[in-house]
Amino acid sequence: MATKIETLVVGGGQAGVAMSEHLGKLGISHVVLERARIAERWRSERWDSLVANGPAWHDRFPNMEFKSDPDAFVPKEEVADYFVDYAKMLNAPIHEGVEVTSVTKKDGAPGFIVETSDGTYEANSVVAATGPFQVPVYPKIVPEDAPVTQLHSSAYRNPGQLPEGAVLVVGAGSSGVQIAEELLDSGREVYLSVGPHDRPPRSYRGRDFVWWLGVLGLWDAAAMEPGKEHVTISVSGAHGGKTIDFRELAAKGMKLVGMTGAYEDGKLSFAADLADNIRAGDADYFSILDAADAYIERNGLDLPEEPGARELLPDPACMTNPLREVDLAEAGITTVLWATGFKQDYPWLKVDAFDEAGRPVQQRGVSPEQGVYFVGLPWLSRRGSTFIWGVWHDAKYIADHIATQHKYAEYRGPEDTAAPAAAAE
Repeated sequence: MATKIETLVVGGGQAGVAMSEHLGKLGISHVVLERARIAERWRSERWDSLVANGPAWHDRFPNMEFKSDPDAFVPKEEVADYFVDYAKMLNAPIHEGVEVTSVTKKDGAPGFIVETSDGTYEANSVVAATGPFQVPVYPKIVPEDAPVTQLHSSAYRNPGQLPEGAVLVVGAGSSGVQIAEELLDSGREVYLSVGPHDRPPRSYRGRDFVWWLGVLGLWDAAAMEPGKEHVTISVSGAHGGKTIDFRELAAKGMKLVGMTGAYEDGKLSFAADLADNIRAGDADYFSILDAADAYIERNGLDLPEEPGARELLPDPACMTNPLREVDLAEAGITTVLWATGFKQDYPWLKVDAFDEAGRPVQQRGVSPEQGVYFVGLPWLSRRGSTFIWGVWHDAKYIADHIATQHKYAEYRGPEDTAAPAAAAE
């Protein structure tokens, strides 16, 4: 016999916990199925020294604070523990160790059949809360049989895990930069392939950049700026939080190169775009400083000036005379680490809610397949949608939508109440 439930949520990370809170407040019966443990990806698919990219006062749900200093950047295990504690506070119906294998629409009836490793469910609505970091992706540039170790950033844990030798890190977003610097500090020779990126200040004039994005209204941007679809953000909470500075990394000995190109006969080529990419990041950095200064002046705030924030180190030789090719063996590079992001994948969700490329079709998480929802995706409703607090607000909108649809489904008109009387006559 199938277990009947109003709403079934797939995924017990931050999105699944947030959905459970809002569904519970609305009195909607639901269950959350998590294939491993609550917030598992924080524990087992991130490197050992990872901390949150935002301070504890900001990167949290509204109804529970972290145990850490509010201005601290919380280590990944504490982030996972936070969601475990939050689920306990809610008494959330999260079933761990249950994998969803198939979701199909019922024939001739509303709702869905959900097959799992622990039996079958019938649900009126299904929420995909598996998040944006599902399947690691990297370009198949270096052949698998090349004499070099290749791994994705999601498989990296610490420098001791890698074979002896130099490391090429491809991707200069938050993950790539933090891993590259950790490897450099461990004594490794490190090459970092830098593509287009935004580079916000970690803090400016006594305020963290998350505060600046908030008061400037940038978290609530409803759509990505055209042309920035493949631009990553380079920011770090490591070492107490600091602004990423590629010139400083070069001064420490890191070898910066442009975007990784082709591989042939043991050699990797790089684009001549390193200087352009770094200067575009500088422009993004200065734009936030300019907007912050204007905000301070307009609102008469008494925040300390910080003229040193506008000073840049001289361009290193790697910018003025970029390296265009490297022989991996000659350079002693034994590992290529791909910090190139993830894609979403829903092989279990067999409904009409995807485009030709397999990407979810949705508006603020509501899909064209009635009763199917997505939460936790980038730009679901705003720039902040993938952040912990952004997920919480998006989940509230989706729960409200489910509750509204539930009310319509329960409506009974005059013809529904008249039918039994007619039958009695």
